Amino acid sequence: MQVRWKTWLKVAISAAVLVVLFLVLPWADVRASFSRLSITVWAAVLGGFLVGHLVGAFKWWTMLTTMGVRFSLLEGIRCYAAGLFANLCLPGIVGGDVVRASLATRRAGRVEAVVLGSLADRGIDVAALATVMGGGALFVGSQVSNTVVQTGLWVLVAGLGGGALAVLVLFLLPLPARFGRLRRPVMRARVALRRLMRRPATAIVCFALALAIQGGFVLLNSWIGHSIGVQVPLAAWFVAWPLAKLAGLLPISLGGLGVRDATLGTLLVVFGAGAAEGVVTSLVWQTVLIGGGLLAGALWWALSPAGGRRLRGVTE
Repeated sequence: MQVRWKTWLKVAISAAVLVVLFLVLPWADVRASFSRLSITVWAAVLGGFLVGHLVGAFKWWTMLTTMGVRFSLLEGIRCYAAGLFANLCLPGIVGGDVVRASLATRRAGRVEAVVLGSLADRGIDVAALATVMGGGALFVGSQVSNTVVQTGLWVLVAGLGGGALAVLVLFLLPLPARFGRLRRPVMRARVALRRLMRRPATAIVCFALALAIQGGFVLLNSWIGHSIGVQVPLAAWFVAWPLAKLAGLLPISLGGLGVRDATLGTLLVVFGAGAAEGVVTSLVWQTVLIGGGLLAGALWWALSPAGGRRLRGVTE
């Protein structure tokens, strides 16, 4: 009951923010911004989004196999696609992470390695996001408040530092005997972590892939913005979009809906864009997320045994 109450509260917050946005923003500007977007640009951005997540699936699968999880790349793509689809139904990206980890555990076992690998993969994504934002901040100069940029960077650094400290405490320090039933799963997780530590090149490659994915998503959003009339320096996108994504990760709305849009619109105003154009850019990206999630769900079904049999029956 408490979980359901929190979910409905997030829905209410997202709806309230969107209502306020559409009441405050000039409707003529919003309509004009949507009208400038061509279906060709939207389809191309959707294609880039899917390519980015295909690379993300390979990165996640690489992290898990490095830690000793044994399943094929095709199975990894199917689990990842299910998680991407689940993001449409479950509040926040954590729900999708849980779904794909559960499917991977069901298929390959080794729950500790799957959980640890998924956490490491998510940590690499956050580090890449911080790097993208820091790189953008180096080039925007006085065009944006240093306080805003530094606050976002410090939040990300604190999160990464907390994760590193948790790894140190749980996996490197001596394990007290009072852990009881937890001793075996923790020891298995330690074995998985040591596998990764013996292959630092894998972590470096995965970080490079995460950097390419996050940077690519920034470029896709800037393409949307440029097509609807947002005229800001490219470096501004490398600051505004990660900060908006960070705001969307706060557990106060339904998957960041509304909060992320308002944040991106506000930040782009600092760089000289119109508020309506910035918000519309974020809302168009939201439609890309929905379209990509639906296609991921179709891929998950097609790669399942039942879906594969039906598809073969149609083509025969």
